[in-house]
Amino acid sequence: MDKEIAKKRIDELRDILEYHAKKYYDEDEPEISDFEYDMLMNELKNLEKEFPDLITKDSMTQKVGGHVKEGFSQVVHEVPLQSLQDVFSIEELIEFDKRVRKQLKSNKDTDIDLSEGSNVELNYVVETKIDGLSVSLEYVNGEFVRGATRGNGLIR
Repeated sequence: MDKEIAKKRIDELRDILEYHAKKYYDEDEPEISDFEYDMLMNELKNLEKEFPDLITKDSMTQKVGGHVKEGFSQVVHEVPLQSLQDVFSIEELIEFDKRVRKQLKSNKDTDIDLSEGSNVELNYVVETKIDGLSVSLEYVNGEFVRGATRGNGLIR
């Protein structure tokens, strides 16, 4: 695919995904299935991977969907709450493992040899993703003080 066609499709996907994110997160009236949304998002991710210079900060791949609803007190999350990442193939699981190993390898506080070809075994638990409400619960000295939804990942 040439860059001009890719840009046109990326723009189209961003509009479609923004619309459906609003229907799902803000209006609680989804019009397509989670799977259909994930397939559109996956297509956008793949195009942006192939054409990284077309990635913009307002792309749905660069932010969490949904907006903070009016009427609720705002909470600033100390650590941004991100969306869970979907994988749809063994190849994507292998890529995930590579990213984990790379991140751990760059961590200067670990003495584990995670270089490619090492015999270090990492164990994962893989479960079917269940879409729903993400929540952050805050405790101080063992006492619950606040619960907040993910919101936009930074503010709820």
